[in-house]
Amino acid sequence: MSAAPAERPVIRLERVSKRYGSFAAVEEASFEIRRGEFFSLLGPSGCGKTTLLRMIAGFEDVTSGVLRLDGADVVGVPPYRRSVNTVFQNYALFPHLSVFENVAFGPRIRSLGRGEVERRVRDMLGIVHLSEFADRRPSQLSGGQRQRVALARALVNQPSALLLDEPLSALDVELRRRMQLELKRIQREVGISFVFVTHDQEEALTMSDRIAVMRAGRLEQVGTPEEIYDAPATAFVARFIGSANLIPVVAGPSTGGRTALTLPGERRGEAPAAGRGFAPGTAALLLVRPEDLELGASEPPPARVAIPVTCTDLVFQGPVVRCALQDAAGDELVVYLEEHEQKPEVRPGASLWLSWEPRAGRLLEPDVA
Repeated sequence: MSAAPAERPVIRLERVSKRYGSFAAVEEASFEIRRGEFFSLLGPSGCGKTTLLRMIAGFEDVTSGVLRLDGADVVGVPPYRRSVNTVFQNYALFPHLSVFENVAFGPRIRSLGRGEVERRVRDMLGIVHLSEFADRRPSQLSGGQRQRVALARALVNQPSALLLDEPLSALDVELRRRMQLELKRIQREVGISFVFVTHDQEEALTMSDRIAVMRAGRLEQVGTPEEIYDAPATAFVARFIGSANLIPVVAGPSTGGRTALTLPGERRGEAPAAGRGFAPGTAALLLVRPEDLELGASEPPPARVAIPVTCTDLVFQGPVVRCALQDAAGDELVVYLEEHEQKPEVRPGASLWLSWEPRAGRLLEPDVA
């Protein structure tokens, strides 16, 4: 018996580009978004993530490539004929209408019957936990409540996908964190694909099923939060997702699944061999996450990779203390120490040993400008 065919993706991009004259805002982006998936476009300001979202919505023309929604090529199709809705940063609610009337606006434009409009709006207000606020105006709501009204208004027409352009950016830190969980709950409850633009790595890791990391108009990597964090494809992704120590090394021979390394200060070590391999004598970067590091006054046993470092600063950050270090080559490193486990020898100016298990390292190519 043959396997059932995979479900058609809601959104599929095939080498999609957007150019303004000679400037490439997006360069040959190819990926797909599955039905019911929370998918984030993550990257620094100016990387092209909002331009990409606007092309999916139809607000920006595609210069080249194919963009499919529910299997149909929509290049050139206007926004109102696409099965997606967009939530913008400022929510764009009608200030003179009640919450109920704001949410009912879309179904009424589509000429749905009064009973169907009433049912859809009441159901959606229930999902976003705003049923008791149906008669209020937007000015009578908090920022988080207004954001949920905008979500309900965008979802009530049952689009194939909801596009969100940094909708949490105007909220304070605590409300933003609560709304991250609310957004994920709402997305799971309605079962609609969400495409979420953010520059906040913590936000993307918290909410996403998969993440596309962008840099200067190009996709650096697409994967689950775990894949992006544990196995970054490039040095840029490693730096952008979480805290990363990237130590310049020179690769040596590879045997038994491990690559010999020369580290700063002519120290020797090894790391798991990279997939494509590094020729002996090749410069590389060794990624080691702060949580995989240990710091002490004595040189560790030979089974661990170790380098001498100098402590340059200690910064209290609540449950952890951020310890800034400098290695023999002058490169900066960082370790997070549990506040209650601080050692008296770890102080600014102290000479220390930084060590880790060989399996904790990951070899990456040096950055390319």
